[in-house]
Amino acid sequence: MKRKKRLPIFLLIIIFFILWTLWGNLTVGVTNYSVESSRIPESFDKFKIAVISDLHNAEFGKDNSDIVKKVKRENPDIIAITGDFVDSNKTDIDLAVSLAKQLVEIAPCYYVMGNHEVWLFNRYEELQQKLIDVGVIVLRNEVVKITRNYETIQIAGLDDPDYSNPDIYYHENILDKHIKEMNLTDDYCILLSHRPETFSVYVENNIDLVLAGHAHGGQFRIPFVGGFYAPNQGRWPKYDAGKFTENLTTMIVSRGICNSIIPIRINNRPEILIVELVCDK
Repeated sequence: MKRKKRLPIFLLIIIFFILWTLWGNLTVGVTNYSVESSRIPESFDKFKIAVISDLHNAEFGKDNSDIVKKVKRENPDIIAITGDFVDSNKTDIDLAVSLAKQLVEIAPCYYVMGNHEVWLFNRYEELQQKLIDVGVIVLRNEVVKITRNYETIQIAGLDDPDYSNPDIYYHENILDKHIKEMNLTDDYCILLSHRPETFSVYVENNIDLVLAGHAHGGQFRIPFVGGFYAPNQGRWPKYDAGKFTENLTTMIVSRGICNSIIPIRINNRPEILIVELVCDK
């Protein structure tokens, strides 16, 4: 009798888990963060950034209409695309560019490459040029400034370190060199970098805010524990998703929108990040 009573409960749990997993792989959510700092100029109080990371050539709705609608609803001031916009294993440059074209109509878009763009080899130049042609601002170890009411913030962007050397032993030195060569000013700096595992480099360079991806939320998320595995961090990654602060630097890591090698997520819904700056003076 006890076994007969347990069977329906067990089946309900299995059905719920399957539905939960399907929902968590086939829909995109929006996650909101606020970043408070006395270094944020008053003119940029409530400045809103939408972050698109690790799209991996996914399509949510026809021509990614679901993503476009959700970003448009948030009315961001700028949109940051933090790498792996395409997937090197199933590359569709035109699909990615089509989404970029729609996003540019919502707000200025700033883009940095991820490791999958590096792995496109010669086709990366094609992707980059098409993004530029539709109005995306591509940052290749470069910094640009945004000014409001005579107050300024910096938007800086790093190439993925694989572009210089695929050996992870050199990655921190590569990124450190690129940051120093950008000659950042004392203005509040938002750094776009695909890589969260090199957080110590951003801290050492006193970057105010880093927006990153790459970790895919740890792929399988365990409640109260976090992600199970992330590229270049291995099992139980420290920087899997969310907000991290050390000294003067805050980093926000996106769980990303889709997958590459591992085709499924568990308890790890794809997300668009909305990051709002708050002037704390």
